[in-house]
Amino acid sequence: MKTVLVVDDEVFFRDRLCKALQKRDFTVFSAANYEEALSLVQSQKPDMGIFDLKMPGKNGLELLKDALSSHQEMKIIVLTGYGSIATAIDAVKMGALSYIAKPADVDDILNAFTKISDDLTDIDAENLVAPSLARTEWEHINRVLHDCDDNISSAAKCLGIHRRTLQRKLQKYPPKK
Repeated sequence: MKTVLVVDDEVFFRDRLCKALQKRDFTVFSAANYEEALSLVQSQKPDMGIFDLKMPGKNGLELLKDALSSHQEMKIIVLTGYGSIATAIDAVKMGALSYIAKPADVDDILNAFTKISDDLTDIDAENLVAPSLARTEWEHINRVLHDCDDNISSAAKCLGIHRRTLQRKLQKYPPKK
């Protein structure tokens, strides 16, 4: 049975992903941050890792580097809702098999593990699609709101906008791309 480590600070996403992987007969370990994840890498030596890029404290790229130095055979996918071409290139150069934007389907993640490439560090920047400015703004607003424990007044203060403006932006549906 294959083992996989899921690292994400968003509890709902992490739990949903873990359950989906368990239904596909994986032994799943989960962690919410760098310290928990690195401890599990060192003690459990999972076959695969699914790491979120943005986490409190040390980020997914730092975890990727340290996990691979501790367990070189581990295959790792980096997930993020805040994708950029630069971080995708960094992740793959550091040893990640792939870089996938959230929300990601479990089948897409598993396909990324099985995808075979001769040269993983050769990324074609033209094939990476950067999110639109509207999508990036929407994701940033939701991340700040999440970091402020869903307190609209606190999030508006952090974003430097009026509370009513933030409420209007939150009522809109997220941009498609």
